[in-house]
Amino acid sequence: MDALKSAGRAIIKSPGVPRHTWGTSKHEKLPENWTDTKETLLEGMVFTVKYLGMTLVGQPKGEDMAAAAIRRIVATARASTKKFRKVTLTVSPKGIIISDTETNDLIEDVSIYRISYCTTDKTQDKVFAYVSQSQFNEALECHAFLCQKKKIAQAVTLTVAQAFKVALDLWEIAQEGEFFFAFCQYI
Repeated sequence: MDALKSAGRAIIKSPGVPRHTWGTSKHEKLPENWTDTKETLLEGMVFTVKYLGMTLVGQPKGEDMAAAAIRRIVATARASTKKFRKVTLTVSPKGIIISDTETNDLIEDVSIYRISYCTTDKTQDKVFAYVSQSQFNEALECHAFLCQKKKIAQAVTLTVAQAFKVALDLWEIAQEGEFFFAFCQYI
C-alpha cells in the first residue's frame, strides 16, 4: 500500500499525464514514464476496460467494504453467461465518463464530486473499482472494471486520485477568485 501511496504522490506532483487509450491491445505495455508526458489531465485520460458490474454498498469508503463489494461483483460476473461489455473510461477533474467502446454511446457521466472512493483490489489486482452516489437517489454504488493488466488498474486508480487533486486545486483557485472579487467590491 505504501508503494501505491508513493506512486500516487508522484503522479499528483507530475506536470501532467498522457491522453492515450490504455488497455486496447493485448500486448501493449504501460510506459515507465507515463506520468511525465506534457499532455494534461484536464483533457481527460482514456482507458479501455471491461465493465464487470455494480452492487450497492452501505459505506462511502473503506478498503474492507470495497473488497467485499468487488468479490460480489466478480462472483456475479463469473456466474453470468454474458460477455463483459467493453467500455471506455475517460478520467478528468470533472469526473469519469463511461462510454460503450463499440457504439460510443454514453453509459454514464459520474461527477468527481459524487465519487467517494476508488481502489485497485488486492486479491483481484486487475480490477479497478469506484464508489459513487447514484445520480437518481442517495444510494451508494460500487462499480467494478476489469483491466488488461495490473498496471492498467493501478494507472486508472492513480489517475482518479490525480483528478481529485486537480479538481480540489481548481476549486481552491475559484474560491480565492471569489474572495478577491468580494474583497475588491468591499473596498
